[in-house]
Amino acid sequence: MKLSQLHGVLIDLDGTLMDTAPDLAAAANRMRADFGLPPLPLERIAAFVGKGAEVLVHRALTDDLDGRAEPEPFARGRASFYAHYTVENGLQAIVFDRVPQALAQLRSRGLKVACVTNKPKEFTIPLLAKMDLARYFDAVVAGDEVAEKKPHPALLLEACRRMRLRPTEVMLIGDSVNDAQAARAAGCGCVLVETGYNEGEGVLALKGSQGLDAIVATLAEAVQWVLQRHPARAQNA
Repeated sequence: MKLSQLHGVLIDLDGTLMDTAPDLAAAANRMRADFGLPPLPLERIAAFVGKGAEVLVHRALTDDLDGRAEPEPFARGRASFYAHYTVENGLQAIVFDRVPQALAQLRSRGLKVACVTNKPKEFTIPLLAKMDLARYFDAVVAGDEVAEKKPHPALLLEACRRMRLRPTEVMLIGDSVNDAQAARAAGCGCVLVETGYNEGEGVLALKGSQGLDAIVATLAEAVQWVLQRHPARAQNA
């Protein structure tokens, strides 16, 4: 998408900034154990990531990408998962290579930077702090701070509002079809990286999708792609 002028970059968390699947899988399997269910492979649970913690709970309880647990077991499962993830959050997660340097580079160009994630705020803020990434963001918008999660554009629009930017001045870097659809609906540009989960589907299958500007290997490469096409120093709005 052709931007009016680049003033800000929005960045997804899970699968884009860092690999959080080991922590999520540990918590999900502890939840399943509480129900007497056997553990699921890491790759299976990683495929369940993308639409927020509550959807992950439904999927992990039913072992089905489209699964919906009944209300009572879902409520128990949600409480169990949240309790276990509070402990597991950040224990095994790994920040992808050169992410801090890439974030610093965006800020050195005068760009505003926000994290936009479907992850609940109670897990997002501690995780960014633990991984020493919080200092790079002008805003953090979590999935439970807006009425609708990605692929709805609400998270992106709220980040733009907090940074006082128009969507046409912003590029989103994400890892999934949810990010691409949210960016298109919001009117932002979009670059996807190959390090994420995309609900078990290869992100390269999205190449050529409407509103998707590029697919690159990593966040560091995505930042270089963005800056090469918008080399002028941006002025903070």
